[in-house]
Amino acid sequence: MHLLQKLCETFGPSGNEDEIKDFLLHHIQPNTQRWKVQPEIFHGEEFQNCIVLVFGKPRTAIFAHIDTIGYTVRYNKQLVPIGGPHSKTGYKLWGKDSQGEVECTLQAEEEGNLHYESTREIDRATNLIFKCDFRETEDSVQSCYLDNRLGVYAALKVAETLENGIIVFSCWEEHGGGSVPYLAKFIYEDYGVKQALISDITWVTEGVRPGEGVAISMRDRSIPRRHFLDRVVEIAKHSHVPYQLEVEEYGGSDGKELQSSPYPFDWCFVGAPEENVHTPDEKVHKNDIASMIEMYKVLMANL
Repeated sequence: MHLLQKLCETFGPSGNEDEIKDFLLHHIQPNTQRWKVQPEIFHGEEFQNCIVLVFGKPRTAIFAHIDTIGYTVRYNKQLVPIGGPHSKTGYKLWGKDSQGEVECTLQAEEEGNLHYESTREIDRATNLIFKCDFRETEDSVQSCYLDNRLGVYAALKVAETLENGIIVFSCWEEHGGGSVPYLAKFIYEDYGVKQALISDITWVTEGVRPGEGVAISMRDRSIPRRHFLDRVVEIAKHSHVPYQLEVEEYGGSDGKELQSSPYPFDWCFVGAPEENVHTPDEKVHKNDIASMIEMYKVLMANL
């Protein structure tokens, strides 16, 4: 779990993903020699803070967003949310401004106003994230930002043995998206790939329980094409990997942007369920992490 812990600790709220992008490149570039297939690595200004790995002759892409929720410092110690964090008085936040690293405490008022308490004034427009307290037991891991650093972790583990496929590390997902359209254009026009799996984290609910396997989502706020979903489920049935079918009315992912892009993408969300969503205490069962990684290996080989 050391790599997962490092991912969770690395700064990268939506729109400010430079550090997590650099962390990923520093992990990927020296490790590809140990992977079964050495991918082409695409990054740079035309990809902003996103990274694309292309293995062999790809048929399917994995999308995993690298950004997190957080807060932006406003005026008079006010905070503006980035994405949809659960805000509770007492949460520890940290970031960096012109004076260096800074830690503070979140203050959430009943009327929804958010402030910080700190020993000094924090520069206006500074981004803050939850301070990481990574906890591991025999059965689970608990930390801020398992959504979606666990999705990134799963994609990196799949990369070790992937022969044919594309892995896309996208940005801005937690705050409305924006990178997926040009990423979709690149992989469709350059490689003809038009099917995707969304490596992200979902919720524990009355129908999706911790420890019972990765969730394959049949729908959330968006509805993927059923023909593709049926193919995914049929492969999962024969995989002997534990999984659960999820049906939700709300929630979204990079799949929503793929579906609304001008390219004919089929997609399916496949991710481990977590408790305490969008808090510093997100919790995922280790069985679900293992089944998520194994399911992606099976799907990428058979789709």
